Amino acid sequence: MKPKSLPFKFWVWLFPALLTAPALLAQDAPTYQTPPKALADLVTVPPTPTISVSDKGDVMLILEQAGAPDIAELAQPELKLAGLRLNPANNGPSRMRYITGLKLKKVSGTKEEQALTGLPAKPLISYIQWSPDYSKIAFAQSTDEHIELYVADVATGKAQRVGTAYLNATLGTPYHWLSDSKGLIARIVPTGRGAAPEVSRVPVGPTTQENVGGKRGQAPTYQDLLKSPSDEKQFAYYTTAQVVRIGLDGQTTNIGPAGIIASADPSPDGKYVMVETVHTPFSYLVPVSRFPLRTEVFAVSGTLVKLLNDGPLQESVPYSADGAPTGPRNYNWRADAPASVYYTEAQDKGDPKVKADIRDKVYLVDAPFSGQPKEIYAAQYRFGGFDWGNATMALASERWWQNRKSLVKTVDPTNWQTAVLFDRSYEDRYSNPGQPDTRHNQYGYEVLNLLPNNEILMLNSQGSSSEGDRPFVSLLNLKTKKTTELWRSQAPYFERPVAVLDAAKRSVLVTRETPDESPNYYVANLLTKGKKAAAPVQVTFFPHPYPQLKGIQKQQLRYKRADGVDLTATLYLPAGYKKEQGPLPTFLWAYPAEFKSKDAASQVSGSPYQFNRISYWGAAAFVTMGYAILDNASIPIVGEGDKEPNDTYVQQLVSSAKAAIDEGVRLGVVDSSRVGVGGHSYGAFMTANLLTHSKLFKAGIARSGAYNRTLTPFGFQNEQRTYWQAPDVYNTMSPFQNADKVKTPILLVHGEADNNTGTFPIQSERYYNALKSFGVSTRLVLLPYESHGYTAKESLLHMLSEMNGWLDKYVKNPTATATKTGGQPAKMGGGN
Repeated sequence: MKPKSLPFKFWVWLFPALLTAPALLAQDAPTYQTPPKALADLVTVPPTPTISVSDKGDVMLILEQAGAPDIAELAQPELKLAGLRLNPANNGPSRMRYITGLKLKKVSGTKEEQALTGLPAKPLISYIQWSPDYSKIAFAQSTDEHIELYVADVATGKAQRVGTAYLNATLGTPYHWLSDSKGLIARIVPTGRGAAPEVSRVPVGPTTQENVGGKRGQAPTYQDLLKSPSDEKQFAYYTTAQVVRIGLDGQTTNIGPAGIIASADPSPDGKYVMVETVHTPFSYLVPVSRFPLRTEVFAVSGTLVKLLNDGPLQESVPYSADGAPTGPRNYNWRADAPASVYYTEAQDKGDPKVKADIRDKVYLVDAPFSGQPKEIYAAQYRFGGFDWGNATMALASERWWQNRKSLVKTVDPTNWQTAVLFDRSYEDRYSNPGQPDTRHNQYGYEVLNLLPNNEILMLNSQGSSSEGDRPFVSLLNLKTKKTTELWRSQAPYFERPVAVLDAAKRSVLVTRETPDESPNYYVANLLTKGKKAAAPVQVTFFPHPYPQLKGIQKQQLRYKRADGVDLTATLYLPAGYKKEQGPLPTFLWAYPAEFKSKDAASQVSGSPYQFNRISYWGAAAFVTMGYAILDNASIPIVGEGDKEPNDTYVQQLVSSAKAAIDEGVRLGVVDSSRVGVGGHSYGAFMTANLLTHSKLFKAGIARSGAYNRTLTPFGFQNEQRTYWQAPDVYNTMSPFQNADKVKTPILLVHGEADNNTGTFPIQSERYYNALKSFGVSTRLVLLPYESHGYTAKESLLHMLSEMNGWLDKYVKNPTATATKTGGQPAKMGGGN
């Protein structure tokens, strides 16, 4: 039956109401909001500079960082193609955190810093590289229209633009130094490229995909993929580059034809260039990293020497941390030889489910690349790469996710004989030996910094131990495998080794910090000859970034979960707070981690001596608002043996959170009736699940999460089973499927342009609609132009304002209605 039309007089009456409806229906806060000053200052404070030290250990480059950009920067035109985000105006990535100033400083002696001259009025610097002889520094300078190449002379501190060509950085670092430090291999915008193809708004037909022959293949939920022939033309236009040799005088020599150049790397001796070119057929299912890839070697003069490989489109790589493409992959130069190429090839079709004694083999071919490749290494697990050293020593690494195995072997390149150096679980942080000290050889390539008798310094910047994090430096004999500890961070400081300045003299650059003293760089001498070590010499004098927040109290908590697993958390308390004042409203922030053993899950992390980094990003900032903060609370999800961690995800999740709250209550600082929980990404997923399956919290804050796991059916986080293999796990762990169980208020925040695999903005939009349908107090905030992490100053300030308002309303000052379900003991595996 056709409905009757409304009478004309009804529409006349309704028309004024429609005009005023936006005022009645619009959400509050239509403009960006600013939080209280104590929070806002954390966004607007200038970032502390970072440093880079020459291999000679005598000169330090200080890099001044840009603060949070304005939202206007993020609003600039952006193309989202083949998994990339491009700036069509200057042929670079669309989202960069730039360096805004460069200064040179001697490591020892004077405090004086020399600012580089010759920089543009408003520098936007990226891709900084020392020359192989450390006499020069190259960097890219971005403008609204182009990316330009600059080189600075270290001796004079003067920088100048090199040539007139414009760099193309759409596919990564656009240049590399040649070994003679007199020129670079660069990817530039081709001369005479012509106008960009117009975006077609009118389709010529439907977009189709076909699985010819019914071939099996799984693909993660990638974002920003190609969607049409018009997208393909745009992608090809902006990513096409010309490889050139560019001298310091600006003269260029073309190397090979223009193409979609994924990489262009000079050989160590500077005589050849390995060029990898992406070509059709493109894919609408996977990003550019899986597109067909041709690998060629050219002479530096520009002529083709050898086609090494032409790999096919890889749409069916097993979706697993242990999965790999079929065929040859990962072509690289051998760092300690003039011009030798090595590559890897899977022996199990790249599928971890296939039984195989050897998973990968590695092959080597020397210049002029006309001989048959020689097998040089067979990997029991997935090959991770070489750390090249010299003619008789290299290190090879392997890894296997399914059993968390990490294997490091010594390799003798004279005969390719191997010996196991480290065989351990990479989950076991206590047994981590650290990273080997490296140096740049005569070619400018990074190699092991080998001492006489095949000894090498090992730097461990984390230094996990049962006493907490205590970074250390040790001396390892690669033949005897004997390790001697030379130095370890000692209370009341937290120190990290950063770089070895002189391995023979045991001179190391370290950072030193305390809870109230921000990190600065020091030179430490580890060669004591039986005497008491000399005090480290301070090199930088960066000020405290937020001195107004000094006095905030920090404590490392250690406690147990109900099943006996040891847990840790960092407790922050407001400056001047005393327990006699009573327990505080509390904000817990965490990010779950999966383990295959309870022993690894129980290991201590963190240090009470680290600087109080009160960042705007996590929960610690809200200590300024009068909350007790349980930061980085351990949420281990353990599945030992044949058990999978996620089979008991909910129970372990709730038990871990309850243990953290109980410890705070035991200390007398946490008010269990006023606790909020929050997290970002997988921490947001955790937050929603805690509100679904427990009554521990008054409110939750979930940022940029995924809530419906049927939208990530081929695995998520470290879950390797598909939805069809473990539907109960997917459904139980999906807050969306359990939205009817939630009664606790939850704030959802998401970037409108989130490009992280799996965390589509629709995840938050649909979860909000589901919660709203069940009458849950919820709020959805979508931040314009923001990706998975938020960068614009306006967005960050608004995020803090929303979080502060939510915590204030539902945690610090809860009403009787809002809190009638809170503050109760945890209910395992059930609803509220």
